[in-house]
Amino acid sequence: QVQLVESGGGLMQPGGSLRLSCAASGLTVSSVVMSWYRQAPGKEREWVALITGVSGTMNYADSVKGRFTISRDNAKNTVSLEMNSLKPEDTAVYYCYAFFRGPNWGQGTQVTVSS
Repeated sequence: QVQLVESGGGLMQPGGSLRLSCAASGLTVSSVVMSWYRQAPGKEREWVALITGVSGTMNYADSVKGRFTISRDNAKNTVSLEMNSLKPEDTAVYYCYAFFRGPNWGQGTQVTVSS
């Protein structure tokens, strides 16, 4: 059974930084594509970033490119999202996602960017 557990969300002022983590069990993060999505109030869930399995290639949505960095720790079987230069429009619930024997979502972690 796959389980994805996010942590690290919170309240941050504009321009600040946060680091989200996704602890995975039931799959190996270095063997699958791991992604972060987010959903702002009243909006559809949108893709934010991904890291591929074998090569570790990273890709980002244009809205976060240059500010967010996705990474993984194979030893801990975790994936992280380092978020810098945060903007109010980054406010959302952030979800970890992996397709492994079907779609797998975490429960989400709230990120609020406000002064």
